[in-house]
Amino acid sequence: MAIKISLLTSLLLLVFNYALPFSSMASVENRKPYIVYMGSRPEGEERLAASRHLSLLQKSIGSTFSSDYLLYSYKRSFDGFVAYLSEDEAQMISELPDVVSVFPDEELELETTGSWDFLGLPEEVDRSNLESDIIVGVIDSGISPESQSFDDTGYGSPPSKWKGSCQVTPDDLNFTCNNKIIGARFYRSSGVFGSSDVRSPRDTNGHGTHVASIVAGGLVRDASFYGLADGTARGGVPSARIAAYKVCWSSSCASSDILAAFDDAVADGVDIISVSIASTALNYFGDSISIGSFGAMRNGILTSTSAGNTGPNARTIRKFAPWFLSVAASTTNRKFVTEVVLGDGRILEGISINRFDLGNDQYPIIYAGYAPNETAGFNGQTSRLCGQAYSLDANLVRGNIVLCDARITGPAPSLAGAVGVVVANDTQLDYPAEYLPYPVSQFSVEAGLQILEYIRSTGNPTATIHKSVETYDIWAPYVASFSARGPNILTPDILKPDISAPGVSILGAWSGSVPYHLASGTSAAAPHATGAAAYVKTFHPTWSPAAIRSALMTTASPISRSGWKNTVPEEFASGAGNINPIGAKDPGLVYDADANDYASFLCGQGYDTPTLRLITGDDTTCTAANNRTVWELNHPSFAASVPSGQPFSRFFLRAVTNVGSAYSTYTAVITAPPTLGIHVIPPTLSFTSLGQTLQFVLILRGELDIGSSGSATLVWDDGEHKVRSPIIAYSAAASDFVANYAQPEAAAAGVSTI
Repeated sequence: MAIKISLLTSLLLLVFNYALPFSSMASVENRKPYIVYMGSRPEGEERLAASRHLSLLQKSIGSTFSSDYLLYSYKRSFDGFVAYLSEDEAQMISELPDVVSVFPDEELELETTGSWDFLGLPEEVDRSNLESDIIVGVIDSGISPESQSFDDTGYGSPPSKWKGSCQVTPDDLNFTCNNKIIGARFYRSSGVFGSSDVRSPRDTNGHGTHVASIVAGGLVRDASFYGLADGTARGGVPSARIAAYKVCWSSSCASSDILAAFDDAVADGVDIISVSIASTALNYFGDSISIGSFGAMRNGILTSTSAGNTGPNARTIRKFAPWFLSVAASTTNRKFVTEVVLGDGRILEGISINRFDLGNDQYPIIYAGYAPNETAGFNGQTSRLCGQAYSLDANLVRGNIVLCDARITGPAPSLAGAVGVVVANDTQLDYPAEYLPYPVSQFSVEAGLQILEYIRSTGNPTATIHKSVETYDIWAPYVASFSARGPNILTPDILKPDISAPGVSILGAWSGSVPYHLASGTSAAAPHATGAAAYVKTFHPTWSPAAIRSALMTTASPISRSGWKNTVPEEFASGAGNINPIGAKDPGLVYDADANDYASFLCGQGYDTPTLRLITGDDTTCTAANNRTVWELNHPSFAASVPSGQPFSRFFLRAVTNVGSAYSTYTAVITAPPTLGIHVIPPTLSFTSLGQTLQFVLILRGELDIGSSGSATLVWDDGEHKVRSPIIAYSAAASDFVANYAQPEAAAAGVSTI
């Protein structure tokens, strides 16, 4: 993490980075900010980091050195700093033995909300003239048509393929569609509404609006959340049209409504569907998203859906179907940090999105475990979590900052009159707290113990909380702790999630009191993948859903384990890696599949004809001819669940279709650990035309101890394209896939938290 050298330096940095071009920085001559990364933090030198960095700068620059050149000193999770340097000085420092790398700090000057630029899809990227014909269906909590992100200035009439409608009710006569939001419907089969629900397609909680704007929101300058993340808000395909299908209300999202929305969306003529809704079913035919997306796939429509927010443990993902795109949440290089200043002068830097600033005034600070509301039957073990309403004694907490031992999910601090909250929560330290109506900052358990020790050792403990500021996360991208992980407990030899995309601190349109909001979750990751898929489709409108998914997966950027701790192999966290929209436009080869392939896969999984027809909706029949093993499904990744302590062999049959150069030869390049033996037959594929399909077999052999795994990659390389597929082999006890993870099927699924 970063610690600011001084408040004045911090303010100067903000002014320099967000208000003035570098050429106007006369005070630092012709220098510009550079990041100097020095590897891991030396043990026991946290307090000395700033002085060490100043000393290095002084020795390197010499007599022209000024302490004002040092802007940030990183000291907690890694060693490094940000300083104003000339090009020659940066080169000189990069050659020092203690320095890993030096590079310009240009990305701190965010021109947009950050995520699309971070993914390499800038505002001025090459775009197809078909983008305005693409219709994105968003199945969620509705949409706010008044948002600037959905302004239709300059749009023509909806594409002729559009068959949908705009549902207006007497309860909300102000709801209107336009040439951007070309359709909107709502569904509530139960007829039960909450007090905050509006019986129209209008979004009342912000979730659906946020998702829609990430996918296809138009360009909005000077968007921010109370000044945080200031820049241009935009979606991945800002010229595309939006059709909103409201299935989520204040209480739940009914499976029946989700299926109805899928059904309408397909008939209405959408091209891509985005669904950021949780799933609890443990079989394909008991899950509305699996069924709905299968029908969409059969009609040429790809569904992109959130992996879930139940991480970081293994086997927590509940989105299994191979025909949709399951998306994990990753970080961008923008991080929001919030200072807490203790009464003894110590400055601690936590993670949160906090728009409030208590200033330099100190407030009493109390540990929530010391303030239980005993008259209401609570004890310190409950009150310390700050989760249950009225668990805190208002007489003790009112006017205080309160230290809590869990991420805030309840109203207890507010009800007790707290002026701010400090959270000690190591499990999801990379997951900023949701917006709260008072100052908040989140810390590790270790930092929380420091604060608690200060409270215990001081007769009059005090603290203050400052407004969040943006910093640069050198480790990004990495998968967020909350993102659900594999392996796949339903079909262990299908890798899920498929891919990762930005899902932490994403600025998007909102409903209610703020026009734009910063939010986190796989609900925000899925629409990034949806936007990338839509971008690819604008250049390849005839590609199948499987081809688009393949293009996204085989061009994804591998994610390292740097950053937040990961207790599972990286493939179970990020799938094929982080999306790369520009690369996916020209993947070279694609692993294609159609409804018949997936039906054969399900037959091979043991589904009988009556069950399969529940999913396909047609007269599909399982026969010996189409009963295929999972290893024959033409998926862009390779996974093998193997017995422990025994030699194993897996044979994967795959086919790739040429979408690159007509005459091209691809060579198989394998990267694997010594524990795995991998062979590809044939090792080269020679194509003589576009659209030509060639088969190959990947043979995977080895022996793994229980609970161990081996990660490898296959890259088909023609000198221009690198078609990359992850390979993961792992061993586990059979009981791990059943006993601890079986859940009763639910008729309704809740909205994923963002």
